[in-house]
Amino acid sequence: MANESGGGEPGTQAVRPRNLTRVVIPVRGMTCASCVRRLEGILTRVNGVHRAEVNLATERAVVEYDPSAVSPAVLEEAVVNAGFEVAALAQQAIENREREARERALRRLTLDFATGAFFTTIVLIGSLPHMYPPWGAFAPAILTSPFVLLLLTTPVQFGSGWRFYAGSYAALRHGTADMNVLVALGTTTAWTYSAAMTLFPDFLTGLGFPYQLYYDVATVITTLILLGRLLEARARSKTSEAIRKLVGLQAKHARVIRDGQEVNIPIEEVMVGDLIRVRPGERVPVDGVVRSGRSTVDESMLTGESIPVVKGVGDEVVGATINRTGTFTFEATKVGRDTVLAQIIRLVEEAQGSKAPIQRLVDVVAAYFVPAVVGIAVISFAVWFVFGPPPTLVFALSTFIAVLIIACPCALGLATPTAIQVGTGRGAESGILFKGSESLEIAHRVQTVVFDKTGTLTEGKPALTDIVRRGDLAADELLGLAAAVESRSEHPVGEAVVAAAKARGLRLTEPEGFEAIPGQGVKAQVQGREVLIGNRTLMEKHGVDVTELENDFRRLSAAGKTAVFVGVAGVCAGVLAVADTLKEHAAQAVGELQRLGLEVIMLTGDNRRTANAIARQVGITRVLAEVLPEHKAQEIKQLQEEGKIVAMVGDGLNDAPALAQANVGIAVGTGTDVAMEASDVTLITGDLRGVPAALRLSKATIGMIRQNLFWAFGYNVLLIPVAAGVLYPFYGILLNPMLAAGAMAFSSLSVVLNSLRLRWFKPTGV
Repeated sequence: MANESGGGEPGTQAVRPRNLTRVVIPVRGMTCASCVRRLEGILTRVNGVHRAEVNLATERAVVEYDPSAVSPAVLEEAVVNAGFEVAALAQQAIENREREARERALRRLTLDFATGAFFTTIVLIGSLPHMYPPWGAFAPAILTSPFVLLLLTTPVQFGSGWRFYAGSYAALRHGTADMNVLVALGTTTAWTYSAAMTLFPDFLTGLGFPYQLYYDVATVITTLILLGRLLEARARSKTSEAIRKLVGLQAKHARVIRDGQEVNIPIEEVMVGDLIRVRPGERVPVDGVVRSGRSTVDESMLTGESIPVVKGVGDEVVGATINRTGTFTFEATKVGRDTVLAQIIRLVEEAQGSKAPIQRLVDVVAAYFVPAVVGIAVISFAVWFVFGPPPTLVFALSTFIAVLIIACPCALGLATPTAIQVGTGRGAESGILFKGSESLEIAHRVQTVVFDKTGTLTEGKPALTDIVRRGDLAADELLGLAAAVESRSEHPVGEAVVAAAKARGLRLTEPEGFEAIPGQGVKAQVQGREVLIGNRTLMEKHGVDVTELENDFRRLSAAGKTAVFVGVAGVCAGVLAVADTLKEHAAQAVGELQRLGLEVIMLTGDNRRTANAIARQVGITRVLAEVLPEHKAQEIKQLQEEGKIVAMVGDGLNDAPALAQANVGIAVGTGTDVAMEASDVTLITGDLRGVPAALRLSKATIGMIRQNLFWAFGYNVLLIPVAAGVLYPFYGILLNPMLAAGAMAFSSLSVVLNSLRLRWFKPTGV
């Protein structure tokens, strides 16, 4: 906003082969961290694969591969051969079929749980006499029959619980053991013993086996674990809202001009080079360049700016933005997965599917965890079968089952990816796109934040900042006269003056006799008066005395602004100042970073006077000015050599080398190709408050991961010995298998619910 006055003060990464391609494969059927480890090993061993990262929470495999050595079809086949299901690769980006597949799986899981819960309730009622004889009077006699209990339990064991057998087969076929193996072993042991005792009671008791039924244990364990998985699946569904919202922005059809005729075709059939007509109110289908027509386009989905942008011939338009007024025709330059929107979606998917360094350590631990648990279960069974209290077999079986159930590493596998998924999803909803979880993890350690000036702290284009007047002319009248003359000029200063007049709703008079005088300014006749706009030389040449406004002119120039005199009818009527203005929330963002205890530096190629003026306005004390673009990366490197973890904030275009050199590169504003490739974080809204928000979100997410790992490891470390009966000789404490199943389910649930707390993260404020 113009100041009207009478003169007052106004990390280095590993080298990555250049020919690699990345693909995201939706995977179904994973249940725990062991599944993740096994699938990563299988994919990594495929010839041509450089790296494979599998994420349990997002059910995706991100694979980097050499397209000359292997194809996506081969990778898909490897996933299927590993015993998992894979959605078609063509379903990933713009279409939303993946969500439909996930919803089908969720409905199936809901049905399995509902079926299990129904039968389990009846089995529990029928088992009352077996669990607690005094309560037996409350159970109908028919339900207490062992044969009825067998019939009621079987649909749960082999219907609702069939997924555990399928998962176990897939794991064992590849020489590994996972959560499915643990659950299947525990419940099958309980069901088999109970069924055998029901069908052959006399024979088994004659051999010395005690008469004991465990139908309640088998059904309750299966149902509780299904409940845990159902809650996890719903949590995954909620944390994908950011991607769903982005997908929903995509237009479904395009009006393409072919052979002189307009043809309405599906968006998937649009090709590069097609001419597409867009009418008022329609979404722009794909990215392109305007070839005819003129309109205003709402680009708020991309930039966060609510004011529509005027588009004319030669201007770029972005798919999913909304055409507001006129009709225009544009040439498609990017379609399908190459559009800006598709890249944003892919960036979010890959960030949610990527693996933080802390998660890789967890995966290694989990790979050895399951076999170790099976070994502990077998040892505990053997020890208590020999030394346990009578009936020793029942006691040994109870410890065997309890160890297998309590140790299911479901929570361990979910601890990191759920937090990463919720954190990156919440960031995307706030316009903060993390390129990967590595970026999310490093960001919380940042000590120094370096801002580029032009286009980052400032708008990157000149705007009228000051109107200093002398004489009888009001500010709006002075501005209106100047804008009338400048409406014929193509100079950036003139454009800023005209824009300011239009913003105030001033009606401009058509000038007469317009003349641009190189190196001096412009002049014209407006409403019968000669109006001059320019420097002192122009004024002196036409006999205009500038003495009264000389100090104001110097003051504004000293502040880094471009000042011009305005002469009207032979009198110096005022001074107009134009400058690259600060972005709306720049000072607030810098203040938030400083309150977080971070050092803030401004880096610019502009002259030191202008740089210092801008720095004073935002509260930055350290300025690196007059730095050439090619030397910006060197300045970042020098800060890193001082031992600092550096975040670089730039517009993502001319700052690409510095963004890449920084430990965390943050691109602000456009979400362009260069910004996404060079940076680790992209702020698509352009709001600089996203910088402290991104760093605070990183701290919150890493804190959440640490809490989750505590919950996951805490349950396993504390309760496995209890389940194995270590406390029994001293305190008589033994963990019932049903309680073990409940504790295991609660462990997973606590991790998911804890991660979901990130959904209430506030992007602004500290």
